[in-house]
Amino acid sequence: MTHAVPSAIAVQQVIDDVMRRDRGRLLAGLSVRLGDIQLAEDALQEAVIAALKHWGRSGVPHAPLAWLMRAGFNKGIDQLRSRQREGRKAEDLGLIAPDQDAAEQAETIPDARLRLIFTCCHPALEEKSRVALTLRTVCSLSTRDIAAAFLDSEQTMGQRLSRAKAKIRAKGIGFQVPEPDQWSERLGTVLSTLYLIFTTGYVQEEAGPRDLCREGIYLARLLCALRPDDPEIEGALALMLLTEARSAARIGPDGEMRPIEDQDSSLWHHETITEAQALLAQAVLRRQPGAFQIKAALADCHMMRPKPDWAQMALLYQALWRFEPTPVVALNQAVVMAELGQGAQALDRLRALKDDLGQFQPWHAAMAHVLAQEGHIGDARCAYEQAIKTAPHDAARRFLETRVQRLPPCAFSGS
Repeated sequence: MTHAVPSAIAVQQVIDDVMRRDRGRLLAGLSVRLGDIQLAEDALQEAVIAALKHWGRSGVPHAPLAWLMRAGFNKGIDQLRSRQREGRKAEDLGLIAPDQDAAEQAETIPDARLRLIFTCCHPALEEKSRVALTLRTVCSLSTRDIAAAFLDSEQTMGQRLSRAKAKIRAKGIGFQVPEPDQWSERLGTVLSTLYLIFTTGYVQEEAGPRDLCREGIYLARLLCALRPDDPEIEGALALMLLTEARSAARIGPDGEMRPIEDQDSSLWHHETITEAQALLAQAVLRRQPGAFQIKAALADCHMMRPKPDWAQMALLYQALWRFEPTPVVALNQAVVMAELGQGAQALDRLRALKDDLGQFQPWHAAMAHVLAQEGHIGDARCAYEQAIKTAPHDAARRFLETRVQRLPPCAFSGS
């Protein structure tokens, strides 16, 4: 008995290490082979239980990852047979049970992760469901952690994940990388999902149990490794890295949010900036411009010292408009116009966006800033008050309140 406890602890440690490092790879491989994410999750859980028993008796195998893949696949086949349905499918899957050696089998798993990412980010799924399912399957976040990130209950998030898996199964969404003629369209959905994961973490005042910024960057790096030489993937990763590099400076010692141009750049992580700039330069050399490359270039120009390169940013927003002719891009264009001394034109542009963005907090903040620049103090005060009411977090609220306090007095309300 004295030897059994250390052996069990050692086995548990190996399994914990494999699952922490490679759960996403295992789940991806099983999902592709079994054609069902929920079935793959159940089969993987059973494989882990089997490993605890078998490895405790026979020792840890030479290739534990491949062992779990093989065991999980067999458990999945058993589950299909026990349900007494899809008998032919189970029989067909059994014919392709992996019989290659462990090294060859392990090498097939990364490709499956790329397929799983595209499946989880399929346009047929709701945006929030795409994010949640990607975090659950590829990043191995728990349902509880995902629910906390989105301020949902664990039960609500669990139901959302179940519906997303069921929709993939019901619609027959394949676990495959899109064909060349669909690649650009589907990749845009994937990158938007990964960037939403990143920005969801970035706007949170405190990191949750799992840092969503790091998860977004991890996924972008994974996509870059699995699909090298794609300039839009490189651009998306560069954008995330440039944003993350500023994280230590985004909140001042007074607890207020700091705009990029007012941040203490000595607090920026310059190694990360260098990596991002190299990625962006590499992407630009491929001469296949795209929205994420332009957004990364905008972030780089905004971070220039002693002041942002507003003129270059104006040109970049014109280029971005060709890819994304959206009200939010028009809003940012107006802000840059104001910084270039075109305040009256900027106000006209912002006012024209009221119907589209009147419920969007950054629109009120931008209106307040430009109105104040143009001397419309009363209107600026009203716009600031509305922006304060809907500020996303305390740091932004404090920043806006300070801006209001700095407004000069006005004899009467209005412009």
